[in-house]
Amino acid sequence: MSRSTHQDPDAPARRFRPYPEYKDSGVEWLGEIPRHWEIRRLKSMATVQLSNVDKKTEAGQEPVRLCNYVDVYYHDEISFDLEFMRATATREQIHRFSLRRGDVLVTKDSESWSDIAVPAVVAEDLSGVLCGYHLAHIRSQRELNGRFLARLFSAVGPRDQFHVVANGITRFGLTGSAIRTGVFPVPPPGEQRAIAAFLDCETARIDSLVAKKERLIELLQEKRTALITRAVTRGLDPDVPMKDSGVEWLGEIPGHWDTTFLDKAVDGQRRITYGIVQPGQPEPDGIPMVRGQNYSRGWSPPEDYFRVSAAIEAPYSRARLRAGDIVMTIVGAGTGNVAIVPEWLEGANITQTTARISVDVRKCDNRYIAYLLTSVIGRASVEMTVKGAAQPGLNLGHVAKYRIVLPSVEEQRAIAAFLDRETAKIDSLIMKICSAITLLKEYRSALISAAVTGKIDVRQELA
Repeated sequence: MSRSTHQDPDAPARRFRPYPEYKDSGVEWLGEIPRHWEIRRLKSMATVQLSNVDKKTEAGQEPVRLCNYVDVYYHDEISFDLEFMRATATREQIHRFSLRRGDVLVTKDSESWSDIAVPAVVAEDLSGVLCGYHLAHIRSQRELNGRFLARLFSAVGPRDQFHVVANGITRFGLTGSAIRTGVFPVPPPGEQRAIAAFLDCETARIDSLVAKKERLIELLQEKRTALITRAVTRGLDPDVPMKDSGVEWLGEIPGHWDTTFLDKAVDGQRRITYGIVQPGQPEPDGIPMVRGQNYSRGWSPPEDYFRVSAAIEAPYSRARLRAGDIVMTIVGAGTGNVAIVPEWLEGANITQTTARISVDVRKCDNRYIAYLLTSVIGRASVEMTVKGAAQPGLNLGHVAKYRIVLPSVEEQRAIAAFLDRETAKIDSLIMKICSAITLLKEYRSALISAAVTGKIDVRQELA
């Protein structure tokens, strides 16, 4: 981070000064530190314990509440405001892993090395709350401020040393020794508190800006859905005569429109179907297999697709894709999401968690049907037929009987063209806001790193 920091347009311009004097830290990835700072290993300033308190309830043990991996991963601070899991523990575990104000918890294992050593600081004494499994419990000595230590763990540079030493192939983990021998730049205690207080104030300000922008995105997405829903249920003529659709939850539709079932709008030779059940080992030069994650936020690039061998794909030839087909996620996160297959994915196949819908071009415009499925009508159909909570899913028979509204093909095309133009404007605004959020988060990360490694002097910023 340069010592003059990039700012979001919504935030006041800020420039931070460096310290008056620096020295070589002796640590390659850290470089220079302020002259009066020290380089210390964590074990000289704190105790580190890896929790063995599992999320179980066993007879003869004491009832407790557990601070778990997700509590730490999604929160900078741990307080009574969180809903902790109930479990039991031995008296020894309660003695060792009870949480006190200033304790720091870090994730010690994960499926991704980038999720290793994610920290959270305990904001208050938490009677009856223990550090749970998959976490390391760190208790600082008086010379090390817990809030400052948590910021160190989250900073680019200090945190990366733990990513490097994490062991594993499909799951990564840190040993207690790896955490204890971690190297940190350490200012005097009073300065640690000043840096931590400054970062608490600044990150709260940045987080507030991010939250406002995220709320604006939600409002734009609601506007987008409302625009689509009105167009596919009322058409583009505000003065068109209306009639009762005969469907209670749908209400009135233009008098010259019809209602039917989705399977009546598909190509009779290409029924609604799912794809490959057992993809086997990846084949680098094989046939792309489309999964929900490949189109949840626009189509992902060609290199991101799981590819299968021709031998595995052949039994599922019925599910091969053509340009213009509609794909729908039918299992898991994003159930109900839809997208139109681009030309460059012609000949690809789909997974069993995705459905292919090939519309009859004599009756339907594929863009109109895709918009209809993303409207309030389409989402309502999904919500009424989805099964399961932990792993939601749709039955293809139910999907085939989704009620849809059909004007003439010419009017469908006009509606689709209108929605292409109008949703593109909204999508452009959303992308700009997303870019601003990305910059704010990058600035937040850079500010933390610069402050806790001594690249900027913030001691007087809160004065």
